[in-house]
Amino acid sequence: MTNADYEELWNNTLDLLKSELGEEVFGGWFTDIKYLRSGEKSIFVGFPSAFHRDRVKTRYQKNITAKLKEQFGEEISLEFEVIPDNEAKNSGTELKTNENTDTVTEIDTPDGVSTEEKPEEKQKKKPHSQLRDDYTFERFIIGENNNYAANAAIAISRNPGTAYNPFFIYGGVGLGKTHLMQAIGNSIHENSGNNIIYVTSEDFLNEYVQAIREKEMPAFKNKFRYTDVLLIDDIQFLQDKEGIQEEFFHTFNTLINAKKQLVMTCDRPHTELKLSDRLINRFELGLRVDLQPPRYEMRVAILESTAKNRGTNIPDEVIDLISKNISSNVRDLIGALNTLISYTEIMNQPITLEIARQKLRDLFASRTQKNLSIEIIQKAVIDFYRLSSTDLKGKKRNQKIVFPRQVAMFLCREMTDYSTTEIGEEFGGRDHTTVIHSIDKIQGLLLTDPTIDTLIENLKRKIKEQSAKL
Repeated sequence: MTNADYEELWNNTLDLLKSELGEEVFGGWFTDIKYLRSGEKSIFVGFPSAFHRDRVKTRYQKNITAKLKEQFGEEISLEFEVIPDNEAKNSGTELKTNENTDTVTEIDTPDGVSTEEKPEEKQKKKPHSQLRDDYTFERFIIGENNNYAANAAIAISRNPGTAYNPFFIYGGVGLGKTHLMQAIGNSIHENSGNNIIYVTSEDFLNEYVQAIREKEMPAFKNKFRYTDVLLIDDIQFLQDKEGIQEEFFHTFNTLINAKKQLVMTCDRPHTELKLSDRLINRFELGLRVDLQPPRYEMRVAILESTAKNRGTNIPDEVIDLISKNISSNVRDLIGALNTLISYTEIMNQPITLEIARQKLRDLFASRTQKNLSIEIIQKAVIDFYRLSSTDLKGKKRNQKIVFPRQVAMFLCREMTDYSTTEIGEEFGGRDHTTVIHSIDKIQGLLLTDPTIDTLIENLKRKIKEQSAKL
């Protein structure tokens, strides 16, 4: 087969992948991959970054090679390389890498002249003054709870303002919303000359008030309406503030109409925000994604990655202990790990399971709220499922009532210090074995059904909000 035959084989494979994966996933991972060259039963493709290469290699290499074999009839070796974008975009140019040197040989140029030159090293830009330089895609652990959000964020960082605009990220505290938003900003900053502004909603409001006070509204408007990328954190802070909502509405329209990228984070879905109807409607123009609490396997991966970045060896049993006892969010996980790392650095002692249990005892205990009552949890479940107190505590056994009752019992055991006997008493005098059965039922579903994770965490958030109001 000729090089042209191999290239056609590669393009046909991409078409098959696009049909199988869908436009969104394919656009996020495969549009920037470049065919480079062929060898004896081998194809070489190029990636704009090592992160991009590693993700595709981990997730899709087996699928790609299987499709190549289906078409070719034999195994095709697939080689992944990282190359600068400008080298990959030269159509009609084949790049060959000399294995023994750092030079790149360019052959078959349009004018027939062969040249050999040292590639220019891409100089890393200075970090963006408003963004944390450690909030990157490389340090964002991707799993089932955030896979869709992360893929969309990566796609946005490659082509800001063209798709998924505006981009609305929501979820509970400590799940990585700010990290993902700033990773978009850092990636765009590193790879383009775009003007990027990151601001919290509180700071946005403060600047607005100051601009009114000092009669500098034109400068304020020009700053936020004529940037290339606006990253605005914790949009829920603008609730019940009509003046700033009006200003943000016009900023929003100006950016979207000019095809400038707008990314927002929030602690809840846009439909639960107390904002003007027309602003809420604007949020529906783009893409809205939620971040869910990480499941056990994901929590383990986060802890292992963080320990590795800190250069600390953490025993597997300690990782397991933290992962099983902290499921709320990433921030709490990292906080627990940092507590142990700080201890071992100060005391110059290795981390053991016994030390971990001792030092994290209070943190594990704080997972329950002392002022949280069974009644508050029951009310939240009743409101969520639109049941009555009689339904929840009564003897009815139909599924529409049994499942919410099991969820309520699970939450009571998970979020309070009440015993299963005490919980049973508050649910119509049920035996503690019934409560245990309900808890086991929900725990089993959590291991097999990701939607139950979402349900439980949403209810926990509502319960905590209700408890905070008392």
